[in-house]
Amino acid sequence: MVRIINYKERQTDDKTFYVLEVQGGIQVVKSKTTNQFYATAKKAYIATTFDEETCKALIGTEMEGCIIKQPCEPFEYTVRETGEVITLTERYVYSEVDTSTKEDEAIQKLLSGTPAFEEVGI
Repeated sequence: MVRIINYKERQTDDKTFYVLEVQGGIQVVKSKTTNQFYATAKKAYIATTFDEETCKALIGTEMEGCIIKQPCEPFEYTVRETGEVITLTERYVYSEVDTSTKEDEAIQKLLSGTPAFEEVGI
């Protein structure tokens, strides 16, 4: 599942349109530099045909699907915190096919307070 968390206005040469910013579930990642764990979530944008009012109303809505990495043409990205310019060859995109695993589902249930495993009486 992904959740719509925001929208942005985009401009082309001849028109203005809106994109929805979607975010996947929480992930715990280990830092390569500090070896410390931190929580993060993948984000992606979906182009729309909606007007601004519709986009505002959709914030908070959950949709089936997930955020996946997709190979792309290399592009330069500036890390906001350090100013370092890096070259990326992948980007995050929305996929309507949810590729989450049973482990991911169990983690989400634990976070929501729902029992992740059935109780078996012996």
